[in-house]
Amino acid sequence: MSHRYTHVVQYYETDKMGITHHSNYVRWMEEARVGFLKEIGWEFTTLEALGIICPVVEISCTYKKPTVFAEQITIEVSVQEFKGVKLFIAYEMRNEQDEVVCTASSTHAFLDAEGRPIRIKQKYPGFYQALLESGTEE
Repeated sequence: MSHRYTHVVQYYETDKMGITHHSNYVRWMEEARVGFLKEIGWEFTTLEALGIICPVVEISCTYKKPTVFAEQITIEVSVQEFKGVKLFIAYEMRNEQDEVVCTASSTHAFLDAEGRPIRIKQKYPGFYQALLESGTEE
């Protein structure tokens, strides 16, 4: 199962060369990830209210083609792997011509407010189940 998110490239996201600055792709990944969590019923506000923090511990991007102002980019988010404490997410970004413009991945840890790892399966079984139903396996 995957989640699709659409982002329209804003003028301020472009650089002097007229293409999207590379740092913006990481922001788009976050927008898409937040949308994915909302879609499975676990919005960031819900996680934060429960005391769950989910920092990025690793990120990788491979840029295939540049994007430009006003271009519509579709970002497909899918869970690559879920190990209870760590979540591995894949992203594929496509332009309006359905060409891949960027592939990326992010790794997240689940921590409590004191920064200690949380075993999601034991502490938040509803969230654990939602991640499993999104197509992941522990």
